[in-house]
Amino acid sequence: MNLISEGESAPAFCLPDSGHSEICLELFRGRWVVLYFYPRDNTPGCTLEAQTFSAEMDDFRDMNAVVIGISPDSCESHEKFMNKHSLDLILLSDENHEVLNKYGVWQPKKLYGREFLGVVRTTFLINPEGVVAAVWPKVKVKGHSGEVKERIRSLFPD
Repeated sequence: MNLISEGESAPAFCLPDSGHSEICLELFRGRWVVLYFYPRDNTPGCTLEAQTFSAEMDDFRDMNAVVIGISPDSCESHEKFMNKHSLDLILLSDENHEVLNKYGVWQPKKLYGREFLGVVRTTFLINPEGVVAAVWPKVKVKGHSGEVKERIRSLFPD
């Protein structure tokens, strides 16, 4: 499955959040959406990514942006992860990989010579009209949230 590309309409979805409330992408029309896909709660890279986005939420809010993380973890896992690290963002559960597949981030991976399907860490920036404005495939966590903020500023300067 190929990644959704810049310029394409962002595929619509509704998924449960950490409190089991259904959150739909459509709710955020009119705002920038930083949609990041990550492999697993409470792993070092995923924790750092969530903490960094969370620490910079005031900047994202000032730019009329919302940050949404999606992984195949359960709602309960997300709730514990958010509480443990005092995260200030939205985490959605895609246990059936439906949205992961729609966006093309559920892909074959290799670890220690073993091949398996998993989430390729990827971020999509969706503009207020619902179109993908930027894609970061195979994200390196360090400095990533700053890159995303800079891209929003470059596309929509104050």
